[in-house]
Amino acid sequence: MSNIFSKREAGYGSQYKEHLFEQYKLYVDSMERISDRRQQANNYFIAINTMLTSLIGLSFQVRLLADSYWLKILLSILGIIISVIFYFLIKAYRQLNTGKFVIIHEIEEYLPLSPYKSEWESLGEGKDNSKYFPFSHIEILIPWVFGILYTFLLIYFCGEDFISFLHSVVYKFLL
Repeated sequence: MSNIFSKREAGYGSQYKEHLFEQYKLYVDSMERISDRRQQANNYFIAINTMLTSLIGLSFQVRLLADSYWLKILLSILGIIISVIFYFLIKAYRQLNTGKFVIIHEIEEYLPLSPYKSEWESLGEGKDNSKYFPFSHIEILIPWVFGILYTFLLIYFCGEDFISFLHSVVYKFLL
């Protein structure tokens, strides 16, 4: 763990404690803004995936799109790409929040109270699912579910020729 303090109280001046607390508040606020942006990004990707799956579902019902297999294949590939991006974005936000909490815990060592660190410890530091099951563990499943759905739809839309091709590739790979 790195020491985030560039100056100690003795070399800073009389307003050290006030400035430390103000910077702590600013940092906690920045962490909360990251969480808000994370939720907005999740909502955005869920809306895109809902729209894509609705379009694909509509393509089964609307006669005009019935013969547009290339469009269905394109939508499935687009869905897979969006799901991969969604997955990596969730992972990046999780890593960013983890880093921010490490810094918050370090700052709290110099404050009278350490509520974030105490809360994390009381929840078993995310290691005991009976005390706390991290939301990010559930959140990371969403892009996987969509990605698997799009993959099955892609295989379905490509038809028997694609399945035969996959079978031959797997067969050659295994032999």
